[in-house]
Amino acid sequence: MQNPSELLGKSATELRSLIGNKQLSPVELLDACIERIESLNPKINAFAATCFERARDEAVIAEKAVLQGKPLGVLHGLPIGIKDLEETAGVLTTYGSQLFHDNIPAQDNLFVARLRAAGAIMVGKTNVPELGAGANTRNVVWGATGNPFNPELNAGGSSGGSAAALAVDMVPLCSGSDTGGSLRIPAALCGIVGLRPSPGLVPSERKKLGWTPISVVGPMGRNVADTLLQLRASAGLAQSDPLSYAIADDEFAPRTVDL
Repeated sequence: MQNPSELLGKSATELRSLIGNKQLSPVELLDACIERIESLNPKINAFAATCFERARDEAVIAEKAVLQGKPLGVLHGLPIGIKDLEETAGVLTTYGSQLFHDNIPAQDNLFVARLRAAGAIMVGKTNVPELGAGANTRNVVWGATGNPFNPELNAGGSSGGSAAALAVDMVPLCSGSDTGGSLRIPAALCGIVGLRPSPGLVPSERKKLGWTPISVVGPMGRNVADTLLQLRASAGLAQSDPLSYAIADDEFAPRTVDL
């Protein structure tokens, strides 16, 4: 068993490689993430609802898939925090609003479904301002998210819970979304990477909203390579998004160039 702090300090791409090479159990990684969340979340309030028991069941299945030599997705076995603006099957989704304090969706939305299909294991929902409106992550349901460098300061928004969780190594990946800076502002304030994709690159089922295509969903990570790893799993054509378009399978695969 590896030292939990050293393990959680590794990048998502490193962790995925270790899992694929049978050098790291998805169960061991998940347990380390849960321990970290339980230790630090009371201080910074990055996570809202959690689903640890379901995540443990999925980690066991992920471990068996590795040992049996089954095909693995690009995010196989990686714990992920999902922003609480995304519908998640069987997991409380409040949008940071008292109006939805007991809302449990019947199914994942497209974005979440793609991440889970790629092997990501959702551990919970990350905090947001009410209905995602604002650059300060706080609401009456879950309270305020503190900056990881100083919990008395602002973590940014609206993806502040995701950014704070990444900054203190609670999970290797988180999701975000952006209308007027909601991926970029918290990434800047928390010292992580938030990528606002071009409209249509990562399909979304929010096209009924009036400000579309300004609003996009996208990846957050601790470095560029990790962020692109999540992008690979979520980008591409979808019938439910008229702005989406097809991309090559290796569009965001790691590559080197001669300079």
